[in-house]
Amino acid sequence: MSDLEHEEIMQSRAPAWLSGVSIVGLLAALAALGWNIGLQNHLTQAEQSLDAANKQNTVLSQKLEDTNERLKAQGEALGQSVGLTQKQLEDRSQQLVATERADAARLAREQKATQQQVGDVQSDVSAVKTDVGGVKTDVANTQADLADTKTQLTRVMGDAGVMSGLIATNHSQLEELKHRGDRNYYEFTLHKGGGAQNVGTIKVELKKADPKRSKYTLLVNSDDRKIEKKDKNLDEPVQFYSGKSPALFEIVVNDISKNQVTGYLSTPKSAPSPIAVP
Repeated sequence: MSDLEHEEIMQSRAPAWLSGVSIVGLLAALAALGWNIGLQNHLTQAEQSLDAANKQNTVLSQKLEDTNERLKAQGEALGQSVGLTQKQLEDRSQQLVATERADAARLAREQKATQQQVGDVQSDVSAVKTDVGGVKTDVANTQADLADTKTQLTRVMGDAGVMSGLIATNHSQLEELKHRGDRNYYEFTLHKGGGAQNVGTIKVELKKADPKRSKYTLLVNSDDRKIEKKDKNLDEPVQFYSGKSPALFEIVVNDISKNQVTGYLSTPKSAPSPIAVP
């Protein structure tokens, strides 16, 4: 018997359990293959998921970097804004301080000026009070002088033998007589050699003045007639009648000096007034 035949006989005579073992091994191999394929698929999916995750991480990283850059820029801008605001606050504070100091200085100047004005006003008021006091004193003195003047005004007998009205011996008394308004009064000053001078409605000429003896001589021209009043005394009423309805006129001389006399003419209110010279 040949070897080939022997082998075929041996194979034909192989036990059944050996065939079962081969089938189990085949199934195990198939299972291992299936598991390997499944594992490979899981691995591929895992790799794909990992790749997607990596890509997503890359995107997130880029976004994070962009966000960081944006935040950084915003932080810098905010820092600049805060710094600028702080500087503005400092500048504004300095301006306010300067303004307050200027206002305080101005207020001090105004208060000083006001105090000066008040002081000036007080000085003026004091001066006015002093002036008022002086005026009151002057008024009192004037009233006293006026009372004296009224007391000194007298009536005397004139050179024509007629009781005169009140006569004045000085200018103050003459002003009092004018104020009374009882008669008309015309003041005059005559010079020797000066010719006849119009006084009221008459003409009067000084012929002689003797201050040592307090005497004088006048020539009165009234109603186309001349009347000589010779050696008359100081403050003596020199009387004569004048006018169509004769009225008593009086001349009183209050001052006699060399070649000059000063006095006044007194006429009744009914006597004609002098004609105004144009």
